[in-house]
Amino acid sequence: MTMRRRDLLKAAPAALLPMPALGQNMRSRTLRLVPSTDLVSLDPVISTALVAVQHGYHVFDTLYGVDGQMRPHPQMAEGHQVSDDNLTWTIRLRDGLRFHDGEPVRSRDCAASLERWSRRDVYGRVYGAAVEAYETPDDRTLRIRLKTPFPRLLQAIGKPHSSPAFMMPERIVKASPDTPISEMVGSGPYRFLASEMDSGNLFAYAKFDGYRPRDEAPNWTSGGKVAHFDRVEWRVISDKSTAVSALLQGEVDWIENLPADLEPLAARSRDVRIQNADTLGTVLVMRFNHLTAPFNNPALRRFVLEVAKQSDYLATVTGGSPDAWRECAAMYPCTIAGVEEIGKERFGRLVGNEAAMREALRATGYNNEKIVILNPADSAALAPLGPITADLLKRAGLNVDLQDMDWGTLLQRRGSKAPVEENGWSIFHSTWPSIAIADPVQNTTMRGEGSRGWPGWYESAEMESLTARWLAATDTAAQARLQSEIHALALREVPTLPLGIYFPKTAYRRDLTGVLDGSVRYPWNVRRG
Repeated sequence: MTMRRRDLLKAAPAALLPMPALGQNMRSRTLRLVPSTDLVSLDPVISTALVAVQHGYHVFDTLYGVDGQMRPHPQMAEGHQVSDDNLTWTIRLRDGLRFHDGEPVRSRDCAASLERWSRRDVYGRVYGAAVEAYETPDDRTLRIRLKTPFPRLLQAIGKPHSSPAFMMPERIVKASPDTPISEMVGSGPYRFLASEMDSGNLFAYAKFDGYRPRDEAPNWTSGGKVAHFDRVEWRVISDKSTAVSALLQGEVDWIENLPADLEPLAARSRDVRIQNADTLGTVLVMRFNHLTAPFNNPALRRFVLEVAKQSDYLATVTGGSPDAWRECAAMYPCTIAGVEEIGKERFGRLVGNEAAMREALRATGYNNEKIVILNPADSAALAPLGPITADLLKRAGLNVDLQDMDWGTLLQRRGSKAPVEENGWSIFHSTWPSIAIADPVQNTTMRGEGSRGWPGWYESAEMESLTARWLAATDTAAQARLQSEIHALALREVPTLPLGIYFPKTAYRRDLTGVLDGSVRYPWNVRRG
């Protein structure tokens, strides 16, 4: 008989993970967190994975941060000035900024970091195309000269998620301009302890005594990032029942993402607190490979949009709790102000109508090509999605091969542009914090950059032209009109299929206070007692 993991947890509450020996004093000064997945890539500019971004905020800092309404605020910057012609932005760095190796943060470090980031990030590439040159007249002054006005410059360099513009030493940036960096030297509140790294098990950070937090209250990635713990440990635990057991027994302090089926057990403990991790929610998405058959055919992508039932995915991920998710018939997150559900007549319209479904599939021209679905079995949020999609497509008459793997392997496999017969792929599922895909420039899931874009490589000159025009628009009416055109195009082309929004829960020991809302779990402001 197969035991569900909640039953296993009841049967063996003491089956905890091995922990390093720590003195009582050090244990009280150590924050122990279980991340949602293993940290495969340490470079938070190269990788868009949530866990890499979370790691990045421990180690690095940004010139500007944002609050929960996506408004930019100075972070490493003291402030800025813009020339009358809007072609020169002068940013002044705060006094006393230092990197973890003891070197001061200089304007040339920031220039090199922005230049590298602008080649990798979807927002950065648009920003980078507008930059004429960087000038560094002194160590605290960064001057950005533009070819054309770029009114959203602060939103670009202060974006909170999916390759934020983290500042790094010039020497490290220039040594790895287009490849992942291996030396983790930032100017953030924590130093990465590379000598203690045990991939798949332990990642450790030590408080950086040279960090100078801002005076303001923290809000998302802006404000005062005060580190109250001397040490932060990430304990990677792939089995979530073991992770919850460790939380209940006080062997760890915090689980980044609490699985829905284990929430009732955690909720019964008086020593554990559960809260919504992000009030704007997280979007579940199904990403298609646009380079190879059969999803290089937009008609088939539209077919999947019409046969998929969002509630099947959302209820599975959240355990069915009605306040933990919402359906959203739009290509943008419905939790973002101004988003209209323009797909109400299209999303799931064939659900339950098998005759219409068979006819619609014939009309797409699908020729029984094999569909390979990559499924990360070690991710609590994503593991259930692959089987749902596989079952859905099989019942609709498609030829499906579901392949389970860990998240790190999936990240490697999804970079392959080969046909499925040569270890390629057709579909993977992912999640995006709503704030990370809130506008046309940032929305990686529907940008048409082709080979330069997100794996899946949707290419659309029309999408990129409309996005550029939206970015250049200076009046609200023009922006709204262009965003509507972009939205309609995405609904026709279906570069990625949104599967609705869920509100992830995070769980931590009740003696922790100061846990902040945001798109990842931030280590600052949290204290014991």
